[in-house]
Amino acid sequence: MPIADFGSNLEKFFNAAGDFFTHLSEIHWTPFAIALAFLAAMQLARAWAWRNVLRATYPGKRIPFLELSAAYLAGAGINAIVPAHAGDATKVFLAKRQIPDSSYPAVTSSFLVQTVFDTTAGLLVFLYAISQGLLPEPPELPHLPAFQISFWAEHPRTLLIVTLAVLLALIIGVIWLGHHVRRFWARVRQGLAILTEPRRYLRQVAAWQGLGWLCRFFAFWFFLEAFGIGGSVGNVMLVMSVQAIANIVPFTPGGAGAQQALLVATLEGPSRAAVLSFSVGVQIAMAAWSVILGFGAILLVFRTTDWRGLIKQAQDEAASDAAMLRPQSPE
Repeated sequence: MPIADFGSNLEKFFNAAGDFFTHLSEIHWTPFAIALAFLAAMQLARAWAWRNVLRATYPGKRIPFLELSAAYLAGAGINAIVPAHAGDATKVFLAKRQIPDSSYPAVTSSFLVQTVFDTTAGLLVFLYAISQGLLPEPPELPHLPAFQISFWAEHPRTLLIVTLAVLLALIIGVIWLGHHVRRFWARVRQGLAILTEPRRYLRQVAAWQGLGWLCRFFAFWFFLEAFGIGGSVGNVMLVMSVQAIANIVPFTPGGAGAQQALLVATLEGPSRAAVLSFSVGVQIAMAAWSVILGFGAILLVFRTTDWRGLIKQAQDEAASDAAMLRPQSPE
């Protein structure tokens, strides 16, 4: 049954986590530390790209990088421990506070500009992994011990229905907003302004996001070295592909369980235990590092430790901003 499979998935993850903590002494800490440094550099490169998007959205206004990068790190840290992308809302909230007379629709759409490059790069990584035979063949997917992979593989019609339902809901939402909240769409277009200048977008956004992806590539390379598996182009592309697959409609935080199942089935290492230790260890390390950087940024830059309060303020201000954009009914 799906519920039993889901519970088994989590149980396997926590068992693997236990094995990871019992083998901490086997980790090579120098490449591990280098990997963490590359992860921090990745976040800063992405924050710089977002700053350039916001500069096109609000030309002539000062957008401080220190505060914006702190907002980016804070959101990533909150995302590591809170579901439903609460950290993204916090990023937008903290960034909006740094820009006088800005609006939530414009700042939010500016943040979403990054998905253009991320989606393209993710598809290229995925296609590379498939073309090189790094991922399991489709007939093998239903037999992998990971609920969110085996469930969708065994029920392709359900996956199709769910996907179509989500797309239909998005289309209806867009049509409704287009008819009822014209001011909202004007501000959304404002946040997408840099996309109307392709050269500027490629130079100031895509190039920095590309640097971020390169930092992510080397982070995984050094993680593989740290766990004794060995860094290589094939191994890194496989890990990045697996991470993307595990996060498609995830049933567990960060795709826990799915990543382990896929990596054990595909990644070649000195032993199955080493691959499990790597997959769990990297997942834990990335989440913990995001939390450390994020909450350090909240404390040092924003002078608070009340991250729950930041989330609540973000939700309240977003609701208030949306209410102001609704058309007033005639009296």
